[in-house]
Amino acid sequence: KLEDILKNLVENAAKYSPEGSEIRLEAARRDGRYEVSVLDEGPGIPAADLTRVFERFYRVDKARSRDSGGTGLGLSIVKHLAEILGGEVEAANRPEGGARFTVRLPEPAA
Repeated sequence: KLEDILKNLVENAAKYSPEGSEIRLEAARRDGRYEVSVLDEGPGIPAADLTRVFERFYRVDKARSRDSGGTGLGLSIVKHLAEILGGEVEAANRPEGGARFTVRLPEPAA
């Protein structure tokens, strides 16, 4: 499930970032949870759309999304898989431009 989460987030970042830009993955352990982020250098997400990007079939840039294919399900799948694993996902804009998607998952039971 984690592999599918990361695959969807990285593919999404690549789809919406300019050619030759950097896509970065970060991982940390905070407050008894694992946190994995995918950061891109794309256009970011309009503030009005930040709360909706995880809805099924929702696309921020409808014209561009159709050109690049896709069903509008990738981020809703990410949210669903994160919840199955007992976690959560959030989207935010980076101050320097681009988007940051962060998945927080609980530590596995020992």
